[in-house]
Amino acid sequence: MYLLGVTGGIGSGKTLVCSILEKLGIPVYCADSEAKRLMNNDLDLAREIKELLGEEAYQGSSLNNGFVAERVFGDSALLAKLNGLVHPAVRKDFAAWVLLQKNVPYVIEEAAILFESGSGDFLDGSVLVYAPVELRIKRVMERDGVDEASVRRRMSHQMDEEEKMKLADHIIYNDENKMLLPQVIALHNKLLNSK
Repeated sequence: MYLLGVTGGIGSGKTLVCSILEKLGIPVYCADSEAKRLMNNDLDLAREIKELLGEEAYQGSSLNNGFVAERVFGDSALLAKLNGLVHPAVRKDFAAWVLLQKNVPYVIEEAAILFESGSGDFLDGSVLVYAPVELRIKRVMERDGVDEASVRRRMSHQMDEEEKMKLADHIIYNDENKMLLPQVIALHNKLLNSK
């Protein structure tokens, strides 16, 4: 089975692209939401996170998101250590999920940091959903009700879009100049015809 990664910076529209492909019958594994699920439900991972960040990393059995974000987003070494715990757990979970998918031409792993995490190395191909920075900032500000500075802070933890363009096998432009749906359908048909 062909494993396709879909990535893009915050506000690029990768989730929209994946939802279109899902409607076309392609299973989608959202690495970001599955990572959150694993951090809350995988007891071994939770123990490792507590060892790294302290007991305050959890409130009961739930991840204390505010505390964790405060600890790691100002400390790149600590963030790298946390990612070193979470990313292997997500890769293992994705591999188990893939085995459950039957009678489909390909599956998708949607991940904001596909290349940064190394997840792209385990896939057969990748798609970058591209949108210009200013448009992405505007979208996230409207979507999340946050200010520009907080969006830029979140963006600073992601690889530059130009670098991602060099690594991606396919690019879908979600820049309000090109129609999105025809690009997604063309990619889908290309993948179907390459099987």
